[in-house]
Parts: sequence; C-alpha cells; structure tokens
Amino acid sequence: MTFNFLQVILVVIVAFLAGMEGILDEFQFHQPIVACTLIGLVTGHLAEGIILGGTLQLMAMGWANIGAAVAPDAALASVASAIILVKGGQGTSGVPTAIAVAIPLAVAGLFLTMVCRTLAVPIVHGMDAAAKNADFGKIELLQIAAIGMQGLRIAIPACALMFVSDQVVMDALNALPPLITDGMAIGGGMVVAVGYAMVINMMANKEVWPFLFIGFTVAAISDITLIGLGIIAVAMAFIYLNLEEKAGTGGGSGGGSGDPLGDILNDY
Repeated sequence: MTFNFLQVILVVIVAFLAGMEGILDEFQFHQPIVACTLIGLVTGHLAEGIILGGTLQLMAMGWANIGAAVAPDAALASVASAIILVKGGQGTSGVPTAIAVAIPLAVAGLFLTMVCRTLAVPIVHGMDAAAKNADFGKIELLQIAAIGMQGLRIAIPACALMFVSDQVVMDALNALPPLITDGMAIGGGMVVAVGYAMVINMMANKEVWPFLFIGFTVAAISDITLIGLGIIAVAMAFIYLNLEEKAGTGGGSGGGSGDPLGDILNDY
C-alpha cells in the first residue's frame, strides 16, 4: 500500500503522540492497542490494526521500567509494526509476522530512548538555571522541547518507514521461510495465553475470581457477540463499584477483611 499525503500526516501525528505519551503516560497513545488501532483507522486497515494492537498489548503488559532497567519501547514497536503490516498488504494473515518484527523493534527503540534521555540532561540543567532566575517562560519552552524530542523519536522513524518501497517490504516478508512464519503464528497464539496469565496473576484474589469464571463461562456461549460481552462486563463493573460504595458508607460488617466487596460477601 502507498500512503497518500493525508495518511502520512495522520500517521506521523499518531507516532508523535505515541512518542510523547511514552514519557507523559497520560492519554496512553503509546499503548499498542491505541497506537495500532489509530494507524489502522487512518490507513483504512482498522481490523488489522485492532488485532495487531490487541496481541501486542498482551505482551506489553509485562514491560515496565524498574529502577535503572528500561523496558522495551512499546511505542516504536506498535507504530513501526503497524506500518509494516499495512505496507505488506497481507491483511490479518500478516499479523504474526508483524508481531515478530515488533519485538526487535522494541529492543532497538531502547537505543533511541537512551539518546533522548541523554540529550534531556542539559535541558534539565537549563531548566534549573531558568528556575533560579524565575524565568517561567523559558522553563515551559524547554519542557515543550524535551517532550517534543520524545515525539520525534517515534515520528521520524515512522515517516522514514512509510517512504520505503512497498515492494521492498513485501519481498522481505515473502522471503521468510515457512518454518519462521509458522513459528511466528504459533508464538503469537501463545503470547495471548501468556498475556492473560500475567493479567490474572496480577489481579487474582478471592473477590475477583468469581468474575473471571463467570466471564469465561459466558464467553463460551457462541450466540453472544463481543458487544454483548462488553455490555455484561460494564454492568458487572458497575455492580462491583456499587457494592464497594455501599461498603465504604457502612454497608459492610464491622471490622472487616480490608476489602469492601469481601466484607459484603462474607455477610451472606
């Protein structure tokens, strides 16, 4: 696929926002499910973008900055793999290959992250100097420059990738032997299970296990669509919040286990 001018502008904007959000972490544009979906939307490949973003999101749940250890760059992985998927023209069948490409891209993104953070050091010193002189305008300007640099960290590679010949991308993807592509497909399927297991491991307690089993059982009913499952999930969330609110205003028993819903359930 060849990107037209409007698509190039929109993809660069998405990439720029994803780069900034990798630092700001406020509107979550750097999350794969958001970045890939937006790129799929502006390029006319929404279904492929959602599938790719959802699968990468399960992997990115295990990526976190801990101490001096910097996590793989989810923003670059999401944006670049989504562009490669669109340019490859393989549709949803190209998602496993795009996922496999995303992993080394995420690791390679660490280099760009380190470069930007190194360049940010003198910017911070400049902000300190401006603070001593109460120059708030300069502080804001340097803050915008530092955040903009993070956006360019993703926008520039994304722009360059869009101008790579479609034939080059397709030839590179088609050159992969079946052994690798089949392995990618199997690995991509396993990633989903591993991602769910990680989420369950973080959330598991006696209060939420019933919701998991109910959702697992209801999802097995083939007549219920994803929209129906989403409505049920939202309704259950409101039930939980309502019970939690009642417990916080004295609806539960005295003492308690420390969990509002747990206190209510113990009364029955």
